[in-house]
Amino acid sequence: MLPLHFRAARRDDLPRLVALLADDGLGRGRETPEEPLHPDYLAAFDSLDRDPNQLLLVVEHQAEVLGMLQLTFIPGLSRRGATRAHIEAVRVDGRWRGQKIGERLMQEAIRRAEAHGCQLVQLTSDRQREAAHRFYQRLGFAPSHTGFKLRLPLQPDAQTDTH
Repeated sequence: MLPLHFRAARRDDLPRLVALLADDGLGRGRETPEEPLHPDYLAAFDSLDRDPNQLLLVVEHQAEVLGMLQLTFIPGLSRRGATRAHIEAVRVDGRWRGQKIGERLMQEAIRRAEAHGCQLVQLTSDRQREAAHRFYQRLGFAPSHTGFKLRLPLQPDAQTDTH
């Protein structure tokens, strides 16, 4: 089995992380991995890095970052005050897929969620990512909810705008 190392992302990993986010059909349309990186990526990384409820987790082999995910700890009132772990932005370099790296990355995230005292791990996945859905179900995740998004800022409807 390939020896892997898991750690929190560092700011100098940022170009590689943005490249991983852009390494598929959906990401190519919304990420801009060109150097120098857009300042928004730097500001977002710094904000995540300061927040103790956020973890950008990377997996590396021989000092090469092969994959990443974002793990967010969400304290809550429901489920008698349960803390949830939310997983986003799961990516494995396309050249390394099929070698159980994503599975091991997810297992590490789940282990960290348990160590943090979480009672539930949840994630979202774009409905177009059917292969990812099969992957998550193989890991024991169940498609239990329907998600909704609202893009901000809200744009006034041209037909109802009175100004």
